Amino acid sequence: MTRHNLIEQPSPWIVKYASLIPEKGRVLDLACGNGRHAIWLAQQGYQVDAVDRDAQALSNMMGMDNIEVIVVDIEAGDWPYSDLRYDGVIVSRYLYRPLLPALAEILNPGGVLIYETFMTGNERYGKPSNPDFLLLPNELLEIYSPLLNIIDFEQGEMRTPRPVVMQRICAQKNA
Repeated sequence: MTRHNLIEQPSPWIVKYASLIPEKGRVLDLACGNGRHAIWLAQQGYQVDAVDRDAQALSNMMGMDNIEVIVVDIEAGDWPYSDLRYDGVIVSRYLYRPLLPALAEILNPGGVLIYETFMTGNERYGKPSNPDFLLLPNELLEIYSPLLNIIDFEQGEMRTPRPVVMQRICAQKNA
């Protein structure tokens, strides 16, 4: 396997729960940016679809083992993944509310969703500060509780290393 240095370390939340994704499973890293999670997951043996609208950010992953790079602006058109199924879905620092229920639907039975992003209160620390990009209190819990089994959930002020206000969930689809 080709090894690449990570530009930024993967989130401890994602590292903590990635082992729940079936071994060598297929993982969607949605809005993956420069690929800190996609690269790390590929190095763990997962087959990763690294999706982002920024072709430049994705360019460093082209040709990497276990990664398929997909340039698509999911907010500008149809959701291209409704017919695909994944063993894991990873989302970090991204929010597009119309897709939240679809992420549960594309999980295989036993599949794992690991999601973290900013929430209300983060505006006092900087960006994002637009309410469209900030979760409401308990929002992920309210959306995913009826759809998935909640493994862990947390929200509030955190240091990553700068102070931020985030919400995180790890949930699994019934097997």
